[in-house]
Amino acid sequence: MKTYMKSTHGRLVIFLLLVTVIIGGAKLYAQDSGAVETAVAVVEETVTPVVEEASEEITASEVALSLDTVWMLLAAMLVFFMQPGFALVEAGFTRTKNTANILMKNFVDFFTGSLLFFFTGFGIMFANGGAGFMGVPNFFDISFYDMGLPTEGFLIFQTVFAATAATIVSGAMAERTKFSQYLLYTIFITSIIYPISGHWTWGGGFLMASGGWLENLTGATFHDFAGSTIVHSVGGWIALVGACILGPRIGKYSKEGKSKAIPGHNLTFASLGVFILWLGWFGFNPGSQLAASGLENRVAISHVFLTTNLAASAGGIAALLTAWGRYGKPSLSLTLNGVLAGLVAITAGCDVVSPVGAIIIGLLAGMGMVFSVEFIDRILKIDDPVGASSVHGVCGLLGTILTGLFATDGGLFYGGGASLLLAQIVGALIIGAWAVGAGFVLFKGLDMLFGIRVSRRVEEEGLDIYEHGEAVYN
Repeated sequence: MKTYMKSTHGRLVIFLLLVTVIIGGAKLYAQDSGAVETAVAVVEETVTPVVEEASEEITASEVALSLDTVWMLLAAMLVFFMQPGFALVEAGFTRTKNTANILMKNFVDFFTGSLLFFFTGFGIMFANGGAGFMGVPNFFDISFYDMGLPTEGFLIFQTVFAATAATIVSGAMAERTKFSQYLLYTIFITSIIYPISGHWTWGGGFLMASGGWLENLTGATFHDFAGSTIVHSVGGWIALVGACILGPRIGKYSKEGKSKAIPGHNLTFASLGVFILWLGWFGFNPGSQLAASGLENRVAISHVFLTTNLAASAGGIAALLTAWGRYGKPSLSLTLNGVLAGLVAITAGCDVVSPVGAIIIGLLAGMGMVFSVEFIDRILKIDDPVGASSVHGVCGLLGTILTGLFATDGGLFYGGGASLLLAQIVGALIIGAWAVGAGFVLFKGLDMLFGIRVSRRVEEEGLDIYEHGEAVYN
């Protein structure tokens, strides 16, 4: 009962306080209502013009530009996510004792590539409007370039492409390369070799310029929408030259020259890596449209999504069936590379070929990859642990040339004559020759000056401990 009384008295006091506050507030309102009305009027006069002005400034073109910017940055994020895909594929196709080395190199590709491409590569690739052999190094200044979208966003979009070209090389030279020399050649690839050939093409140079040298020669300009040749073949040919100069891994070939398989340690990793790369390619190819607003762009990126996926699927099926028929088993490792072969091959013409054309390109790439791996391994005696030179070099070249056949506008099979096909062949050969020549000078020079291969003991016991002082598996 006493508790109840105390509770009742407390509630009564609170009620009286609330009544007092309400009455006091009403009096104050009555006294200052004029001031309040005046303040509201002032605020309305100030805010209304600002709102009207803002609504006038937010035009349809501004919304479209913002949408295109977001699309470009989203695509860049997907391409960046390809780095862990490459890391998992390379780690899965190689041995446990070199896993830390593989993972470290894929990190190095990106953070050194990001800094160096910003430092000089962007200017070498895009300065001078494509004039000359190369652009001018920009030394961290990107104010020279204006393409409608924010230059900072375009820089990061191009950066992830440059890092892709560099990381392709690491797989072919895996398990026997000095880490210090890997750092050096990554610097040259990202800041010089890739940007120069990029200058000839996406930078507005003589291979893609309207009225340029190649168009005057063949009647058409070089077409590589997202980089079958510009990115993948450049990386693939440099990888082939590097693996050749480096030499095969210990135990890869018998005294009679017969190739011996050196299985990777984890095909689960490799499979997950291919799925990640497949996802990333939906940024790599559709993102190269660099726009998503408007009917034309939304149709274009949807078409590129479709052709990219169809070619990847066809490449996987073709590699599976080819391996099954040739070796008696449906090889998982070759099937995984078949998917990548289809993706690489369609990258050049994903915007101009039909869905059926994309399937044919994927099938030819998946089948061709199997024979290319066998030829490079058994005939050329070049040891490429992950098949990078076949997947990226050979299939990048194949897809670029097939674009000249299957392009619905200008392709030979669609009544366009041989001009585009000839332009594709000439352009791909010029860029390929540049990559091979520059790669040879780079690796031969590094090998003569410092030696690019680890010692026999380090290679046999593993690069993880000797090069990095730690192992992934303990």
